[in-house]
Amino acid sequence: MQGGKEYVGVSSLTGPLLVVEGASGVGYDEMVEVTGSGGEKRLGRVLSVSEKAAVVEVFQGTTGLTTRGTRVRFLGDPLRVPVSTEVLGRVFDALGRPRDGGPEPLAEEWRDINGAPINPTARAYPRDFLQTGVSTIDGMNTLVRGQKLPIFSGSGLPHNMLAAQMARQARIGKEAEGFCVVFVAMGVGHDVASFFQDSLESSGALHNAVLFLNLADDPPVEQIVAPRSALTMAEYLAFDVGRHVLVILIDMTNYAEALREIAAAREEVPGRKGYPGYLYSDLASIYERCGRIHGRPGSITQIPILTMPNDDITDPVPDLTGYITEGQIVLSRELHRKAIYPPIGVLPSLSRLMKDGIGLGRTRADHAHIASQLYAAYAHVKEVRALAEVIGAEELSGVDEDYLSFGQAFETRFVRQNADEDRSIDQTLDLAWEIVSILPRSELHRVTPNELDRYYRISVREEM
Repeated sequence: MQGGKEYVGVSSLTGPLLVVEGASGVGYDEMVEVTGSGGEKRLGRVLSVSEKAAVVEVFQGTTGLTTRGTRVRFLGDPLRVPVSTEVLGRVFDALGRPRDGGPEPLAEEWRDINGAPINPTARAYPRDFLQTGVSTIDGMNTLVRGQKLPIFSGSGLPHNMLAAQMARQARIGKEAEGFCVVFVAMGVGHDVASFFQDSLESSGALHNAVLFLNLADDPPVEQIVAPRSALTMAEYLAFDVGRHVLVILIDMTNYAEALREIAAAREEVPGRKGYPGYLYSDLASIYERCGRIHGRPGSITQIPILTMPNDDITDPVPDLTGYITEGQIVLSRELHRKAIYPPIGVLPSLSRLMKDGIGLGRTRADHAHIASQLYAAYAHVKEVRALAEVIGAEELSGVDEDYLSFGQAFETRFVRQNADEDRSIDQTLDLAWEIVSILPRSELHRVTPNELDRYYRISVREEM
């Protein structure tokens, strides 16, 4: 493919798109330099090609360009970003350009943002615990290195605060060595971007992280590029340098809406709720860029965060995300109204790989049983609360009253924690045992007698 070909004049300009007729030797995703009649230069990429024309996405949009005065030069290569360990502690935009006022990092090499697919036979099964310091995640929806575990949120819920907390606190067990965070924010406001940057800088976590910030007033095309630039960096740090990388992607709904906007400009046939028909495969091209590889020491773990329009979990973005990823963490508006942070709804949340990342040698031998007991007891709390609304709390049995006390303590002491509170896995499991000890020993069927003898707190019962 020949690079450097320049064409004067375009056939049409629509939103962020321009069409060059008669372009030859052009490849999909090739970078393009667009020059306006006044000499200003913009970057773009080839979106589609045919025998007659090439469609180009212009990152800065086509405002101010004219069909006759626009010059388009095809550069012959896809979009590449610089990769090196020097990016740690830095803040970049979607295209990998410094946003923190610092110099360009010295690049070990430049890599295609689309990455390279991992051979399925080369993938190693995720089995090792990754600690976030958040009890409802570590204790009941455990994150495993190499997993992709999304967070489903809603408008007004504190997902930004939770994302920043996990970015500050995440670690491999008790160690931080060999671990780093790649944090990418897409389509966020200036205030939210400043919050993320200030949170990581003030805590000292930024020195072991790289931050990609794409703002709401940036071109929508850059929202499509941002996660791919970040994941390219993560792949280098994980599979070339050997680090364990946690990638936090927020907000994937903004990403999908940018994809829908570009698809509408291309006049593509819309699918569900106007999203393009290839939304599933496009999301998969991002989510599947994680995992572990046989013979490589590093790993990539993903936490995509998305907001559900009207709290609708059947919306195409969370719906398709759930098919691709290994579970979900759902934020609860009911808990948020009770001023409980983080408002993680325990019952609808699930980590499908949890069982493979916990237990003796990874977290603690009693982890699986006490987590199961918490689930079962809290599910019964919901039933007792519904019964109390019908017959009145004063008509409940003594055991049902214990369940109400357990439910209150579970929400206010286990689920609730401060935004800067970093609980170890031992602290989380000890707290779980303290809370289930509110219930009579005869009600605890998911734990073993030996575990009850060791961890059940009789003093908690006596204090009641």
